[in-house]
Amino acid sequence: MDDAYATRSATELSGAIRNGTTTSRDLLELYLDRIERLNPIVNAVVTLDTAKARTEADQADADARANHWHGPLHGLPITIKDAIEVGGMRSTGGATELRDHVPSVDAPAVAKLKAAGAIVFGKTNVPRWSGDLQTYNEMFGTTNNPWDITRTPGGSSGGAATAVASGFTSFELGTDIGGSVRMPAHLCGIFGLKPTYGIVSQRGYLDSVGGGTTDADINAFGPLARSADDLDLLLQIMAGPNTTEATAWSLQLPASTTKPLNALRIGVWLDGDGTPPLADDVRAVIENAIAALSDAGV
Repeated sequence: MDDAYATRSATELSGAIRNGTTTSRDLLELYLDRIERLNPIVNAVVTLDTAKARTEADQADADARANHWHGPLHGLPITIKDAIEVGGMRSTGGATELRDHVPSVDAPAVAKLKAAGAIVFGKTNVPRWSGDLQTYNEMFGTTNNPWDITRTPGGSSGGAATAVASGFTSFELGTDIGGSVRMPAHLCGIFGLKPTYGIVSQRGYLDSVGGGTTDADINAFGPLARSADDLDLLLQIMAGPNTTEATAWSLQLPASTTKPLNALRIGVWLDGDGTPPLADDVRAVIENAIAALSDAGV
């Protein structure tokens, strides 16, 4: 299978499966091959369940041939941040206390991704209890930035962002309190979203022993992917109340509105009290972008 498929967006990959250009099993094998070759360098994927994933991929392909589609993510193999519970798969939160923790059920957000057709085949590295801006823990070691292995991918969804950028997965699901999706997405050159608090269930979040049964303050589950269209698709799939709360409230996300550039106002904050100074090369890129937007009428 062409290696270029590994870095296509989830939206493109879903279309390729539906039009028969590729299969779920071929895509899974491509990811597994890349993980075998490249993961020792970046150390993003810490748990795999290949046997179950192959069975599920083969079933997805059989269903596709029968024109029976499971949902918009039909047959897409994915990994999930190790701070999020996946039923039947080791989920540790990066903590030795949960070294052998295997949940019996999926986190609700994971369940929605599976119901839409995604196949979870692995977990990605996190700092202990997702409590750092880098990605290291005592069990699995350090995750490296895929563009420069001497640097960090950020945290706490550093393994997730590295997996997406390295072409190990169709997309990822991370968590974000103070930047844990957004910073790794930035440092790894991918797309990430922290949704509005409360619109995606965060049950199943492992931030302590016995965690996952209540909501952590200002925490949000959010997607990491290789296109903005992917983020839109994934948010639409995951957003909504927990099953036990569905009789009390529902969610209808408004369609995005587009405006011409000259109708937009954009705030820029390059320097501020207590913020680290920008590197000169980073500042140059941002200032060039500001100038281009201004020239376009913003």
